[in-house]
Amino acid sequence: MLRFPGQGPRKPDDVVVGPLDLAARVDEALAVQALAFGLGADEVAVRRQIVLRHLAYPGARALGATTVGGRLVGFVYGMPNDRTHWWSTVVEPYLRAQERDAWLDHSFVITELHVHPHYQNHGVGRSLITDITDSASEPRSILSAIDTDSPARGLYRSLGYEDLARQVLFPSAPKPYAVMGAPLPLRRR
Repeated sequence: MLRFPGQGPRKPDDVVVGPLDLAARVDEALAVQALAFGLGADEVAVRRQIVLRHLAYPGARALGATTVGGRLVGFVYGMPNDRTHWWSTVVEPYLRAQERDAWLDHSFVITELHVHPHYQNHGVGRSLITDITDSASEPRSILSAIDTDSPARGLYRSLGYEDLARQVLFPSAPKPYAVMGAPLPLRRR
């Protein structure tokens, strides 16, 4: 477990990163995601079912970032990639077009990573993603992120992720995504 003392103008409480029973705390996690990602109630309800289904996949695991008082302020979850999963079937043609579809094999997928806005830019997201990938047996990690120049994409790049495919369109997603990949272990700064 790592502790991060508050930095910057907000001075948040210490945050502890460690294992998370995501099924038991799914509503708390989705409240963080809704704030961080701007989701409405209908989208949260859909994502709740998706998260619970994902947790049943072999090798799925989650970490949480909690304050010393127990408040969940961030989470990450992922699993070994399986080409038959929905996400892989959507991104595979885009990766194949770039001759990078081999990234779908022997990769750990970061399915979701979200940090409450008041706790962003304090190293919480970096700790969540590096801690979860440190325990992966796969030699690399893949993820998707909205295809814009964002703090999240900057974090992923600083850890060694590179764009594998851009302008990836997911059904019902209003914005295109980029698929990014990095060899494990991730770079640390």
